[in-house]
Amino acid sequence: MSLNGVSLNGLRAFEAAARHLNLSRAAEELCVTQAAVSHQVKALEAQLGRPLFRRHARGLLLTDEGEALAPVVAQAFERMGAALVALREGGPAEVLTVGVVGTFALGFLLERLADFRAGHPRIELRVQTHNNKVDLAAEGLDLAIRFGDGAWRSVEAEPLLAAPLAPLCDPAMAARLAVPEDLARVPLLRSYRAGDWPAWLALAGAPRVVARGPMFDASTLMVQAALRGEGVALAPPCMFTRELRAGRLVQPFAQTLDAGSYWLTRQLSREPTMAMRAFADWLRAECGAMAID
Repeated sequence: MSLNGVSLNGLRAFEAAARHLNLSRAAEELCVTQAAVSHQVKALEAQLGRPLFRRHARGLLLTDEGEALAPVVAQAFERMGAALVALREGGPAEVLTVGVVGTFALGFLLERLADFRAGHPRIELRVQTHNNKVDLAAEGLDLAIRFGDGAWRSVEAEPLLAAPLAPLCDPAMAARLAVPEDLARVPLLRSYRAGDWPAWLALAGAPRVVARGPMFDASTLMVQAALRGEGVALAPPCMFTRELRAGRLVQPFAQTLDAGSYWLTRQLSREPTMAMRAFADWLRAECGAMAID
């Protein structure tokens, strides 16, 4: 079957390959051989007269033409899938794929998902976690929640929740900390945001303290290490209220650092769907309620 002379099988192979940037994983998803996927993609490129991928030793990269085509094809197949589900089940349905930075997923979203599902039973929510480095188009995401200043290229960013950073540690570690200068005697657990500890220490009046300790690519892992007595993490207390209320985590100093907020983002080129608007409205209300509390 074709659409304007373009093979639908080729478009499906391209969509999977563009999402995974790997022919083997695309072939596994489509239950065909890698050679079949490669053949279909090459045939599609021939039909279009444009290269869609650049191939190199570590995998695939999308060309400018591939970058432009990938989200359009992904959305088209997603809508067709939703329409088929609706025909089978007798009502409208829509898949919504949301990328969420891990700290927000565990500290905020997870405990509220049941409420969203109850209010929106015809939206199939798919959650993918990331470490704040995310490409909505390449990863096939409708929306992404990330931490920072909101200045990301080619996306619309809506502020959700302020999340100032503060030192967090287990009670035994906290007992060793009377003033910020005492942090020089304990491991300071670090994230990929290298400037956070120096900025907090300067605000707290301890600029001579040097952050030394293990580095983590995810704040959730960093705080788990703090819970196990491995050191002091610099993280948003609002995402670890359960642990703080239970006394498993302690915030030894009141000083906080405004290093960013949580934002809801989408591609500027992407028109919001019903499901995207419903999720954004629900999330906005939930974050507003938390800020009031």
